[in-house]
Amino acid sequence: MDPLAHLRVALDELEAAGLRRRKPAPHAGLSYCSNDYLGLAERRLGETGSRVGSGASRLIAGEDEAHAELEGAIAAWLGVETSLLFSSGYAANVGMVSALAGPADLVVSDALNHASLIDGARLSRARVAVTPHNDTGAVRAALASRTEERAWVIVESYYSMDADGPDLGALRAICDAHGAALVVDEAHALGVLGPMGLGRCAEAGVSPDVLVGTLGKSFGTQGAFVAGSHLLRDWLWNRARSFVFSTGLAPMLAEAALEALVVMEMRPELRESTLARAAELRDGLADVTRGTDVQLLGFGHVVPLLVGGSAEALELARLVRAEGLDIPAIRPPTVPTGGARLRLTVTARHTAADIAHAVACVDRAIRRWRVR
Repeated sequence: MDPLAHLRVALDELEAAGLRRRKPAPHAGLSYCSNDYLGLAERRLGETGSRVGSGASRLIAGEDEAHAELEGAIAAWLGVETSLLFSSGYAANVGMVSALAGPADLVVSDALNHASLIDGARLSRARVAVTPHNDTGAVRAALASRTEERAWVIVESYYSMDADGPDLGALRAICDAHGAALVVDEAHALGVLGPMGLGRCAEAGVSPDVLVGTLGKSFGTQGAFVAGSHLLRDWLWNRARSFVFSTGLAPMLAEAALEALVVMEMRPELRESTLARAAELRDGLADVTRGTDVQLLGFGHVVPLLVGGSAEALELARLVRAEGLDIPAIRPPTVPTGGARLRLTVTARHTAADIAHAVACVDRAIRRWRVR
């Protein structure tokens, strides 16, 4: 017997449910599914002399000057003591949560938190209280009824599938009142939202105990970081398994991210353009979806169109693609059952003409979709 035969059956079940993933088709025209919000991933680095790879864990022999330079620059940019680089956002969240929380702790986790935060909480073996999305009252109740000495409230500042976020000021006050730590993942906000692109925590005047950011979105490169106090960094250096047992971030990527940070600070028009185009797209799609079964969600540069069923979302995505736009259908388990959607992301490379074209294409696709 084939010991993997059950996987074929399971794949057939995914196919029947409209949930099987395959290699994406080549881009059809202008993309609206990139997280390269400021358009910096297209840069070409000159001859800098940076090493391509670290060659080892940073605890062994993988440390490079580029790491320290970038970590210091990120800390100065965010106004915190220090930061620590990880090889990816997933590695940062899994390593950070599982290193900080333990079996005697409570983790209060928003229901729509990213898989990396969920997996980190599971690995920590802490008791996990999953609270309804953006429900500060539920967070307060979970903390008030806890028996554990330590608690960690973990949220994202800007949820990329719903384009919304929590009341960070209220969460900070709740955590302070109940002696809990506030952990905020700013992956999709940094570079675009908040004053000078410093994120929604800065916008709310909130200092989280732990702040996570990624280099793979607005920075246009790869990797991630955890920012905060020297004590936090020292602990993660020693106990975050995804850091300790991974080859250090490629120095050339660290240098590229440092260059991107300089560009972000020197060229605020990139952020301003992204937000202006996003506002135009939202205004246009609000008109297009009015009176239809498609619901426009949230705010900001991520623009989700809630459809509902997976099959319906796939069909609408196919019709949009036929119009020449690359807008994928997002289906479970990435989003809840019944919450399939199309998700557009706006970047600084989109022009006003691009946005008008996208609105017109989505309008035609929805009209065809409604009479299918």
